[in-house]
Amino acid sequence: MDTPLRNVRPNIVQSIRAYSVKELQAAAEQLGHHFLYANLAKATSKQDVLERIGSQYTLPTHFGKNFDALYDCMTDLVNKSGQQTGFIVVLEHIPAHAKFDKEAREQLLDVFRDTADYWAERKIAFRCFYSFSVARTPKGEEPIAVASDDPMPTDKLLDVSPMALRMSSPFNAGYWTAAV
Repeated sequence: MDTPLRNVRPNIVQSIRAYSVKELQAAAEQLGHHFLYANLAKATSKQDVLERIGSQYTLPTHFGKNFDALYDCMTDLVNKSGQQTGFIVVLEHIPAHAKFDKEAREQLLDVFRDTADYWAERKIAFRCFYSFSVARTPKGEEPIAVASDDPMPTDKLLDVSPMALRMSSPFNAGYWTAAV
């Protein structure tokens, strides 16, 4: 049987691209790694993102719901629990809107990059795959004006496809607002 993810560095944070969640889960099982999955499609703020990660990764109840606490839970806490075989982590549909802006997304991904570095020092594989979601209005409708206190229109989420990620940055507004 072919070794899964043989062409993916053992300690990396990257776009999910050509992989499906099921393929990554199967790879984790075959490699004997932990598989952690969080669907963040309905998250509308940093707090929502952290709460969803905490609950879906089953982090301890004392998880402080901030980026430092997330890092601590993904590193020291897990390391102290015993020998680890490796990790395949998925952050699917990271929000991409004003309430979770580019800076917040980069901070979140930096936590996982730092976590990958932590596990690399211990010679443990930690691969994190992510995708973004963006709010988009249906063709022909005017863009929705969202006040800072209003929730984002998450009913209009569009998953960023692997092809789109290869073609354009998810932060290229011209690409996402172009006619379909």
